[in-house]
Amino acid sequence: MARHTKNDILDAAECLFSQNGFSHTSMREITTRAGVNLASVNYHYGSKKNLIQAVFKRYFDQLMPHIDTCLASFEFSKGAQGVEKLLYTLIPPMLELNTVTEHGTANFVKLLGRGYNETQGHLRRFIMTDYGATVRALVTAIQHCLPHVPEEELFWRLHFAIGSFVFSMASSQALTEIAESDFQKHVNISEVIAHLVPFVAQGLAGR
Repeated sequence: MARHTKNDILDAAECLFSQNGFSHTSMREITTRAGVNLASVNYHYGSKKNLIQAVFKRYFDQLMPHIDTCLASFEFSKGAQGVEKLLYTLIPPMLELNTVTEHGTANFVKLLGRGYNETQGHLRRFIMTDYGATVRALVTAIQHCLPHVPEEELFWRLHFAIGSFVFSMASSQALTEIAESDFQKHVNISEVIAHLVPFVAQGLAGR
């Protein structure tokens, strides 16, 4: 029963955080949507910050081990093609997030975007404390592909790339509807990502 309650709270919080943002979502709204009282939320999570981190944790716990596996077997090559190859290897782990919740991939990226937009400093600390080794390994892998790009410049390019990814995932439904209306093509989330990868790779490489 307690497990169901925890999942109900997480599902409610994720939905509201994704729609309204972290700052504009109240604990009362979460408890109302989850059908629980505030004492239950405090018992299971203790605070709103802990609840935010728990929403991310169930995605990161699924995603990061798969990224570690991909990086361990990846054969590096330099330039935009190398980055593109690396990013393509990360598509299956990202799509696996759809097994965590319905539309999990898009929801996860929307939440990341909310974290950036609302400068949730505790999230960065949480991610780097619990998953920092994987984050650093991924950045190092990109650096191996782009040894000519200075570290500071790569920082900016990575954040611009993340911005493109967040925007594309947040508007994925609109993009698929436009593609169907204008080009008579039905595309899914994996095809949206596949179109995005070459664009991001070229941007990171600076070509």
